[in-house]
Amino acid sequence: MPNIVVLIKQVPDTWSERKLSDGDYTLDREAADAVLDEINERAVEEALLIKEAQGGEVTVLTAGPDRATEAIRKALSMGADKAIHINDPAIHGSDVVQTSYVLAAALGQIEGVELVISGNEATDGRMGTVPAIIAEYLGLPQLTHLRKLTVDGDKVTGERETDEGVFKLEANLPAIVSVNEKINEPRFPSFKGIMAAKKKEVQTFTLADLGVEADTVGVANAGSTVTAATPKPPRTAGEKVTDEGDGGTKIAKYLVGQKVI
Repeated sequence: MPNIVVLIKQVPDTWSERKLSDGDYTLDREAADAVLDEINERAVEEALLIKEAQGGEVTVLTAGPDRATEAIRKALSMGADKAIHINDPAIHGSDVVQTSYVLAAALGQIEGVELVISGNEATDGRMGTVPAIIAEYLGLPQLTHLRKLTVDGDKVTGERETDEGVFKLEANLPAIVSVNEKINEPRFPSFKGIMAAKKKEVQTFTLADLGVEADTVGVANAGSTVTAATPKPPRTAGEKVTDEGDGGTKIAKYLVGQKVI
């Protein structure tokens, strides 16, 4: 009966316009609608499938501002048992290494963790390295970018698909894994699940609670600095081609002129 922790993240909706803040050039999260990252829904679903087959408990873990509780409730309404929310303004602007360090510190506070599941990458940063960095901090084996995941006793196995073929991976528990979009189709929360989520435990940690010094995280202490940003130019009107029997020729001529072909 594995004790599973799922790493989740609230991200700007991909259908919303994303922009950077004027001051520190971090992502302006208040400027767009926020959602639970879709790949995290698949990670939660995989954890729930394991729980339904073998028992155990599913805890979701996230770092973010007050607004991140919306993503937490979504995961809880899907069926996760409880949640941990790392909420500290000093985390703002942390890079991938700092974020992984904070999440690793939080995982160290959870007793009996046997499996950590995450998505392979978040849609806001596209770094795809958090699971590997956490594994390094905690000294755990890692199976990343999995399209299939199986837990059997004290072992976890999975399949990773690449251009070179399909690779079968195996590790002893405890371990950390990341999954891709082929792993499953996440369930929709039921009305019963939505109502139950309101009563489930959400534990909040600050950096001090985790023993993390504030001057080791945040945009001012990140490993890289953005010094300037240029907004993308406004979209211009396209060129309309009227087909009078020679539409294909006109399109080909246009593409040649744009050096597309």
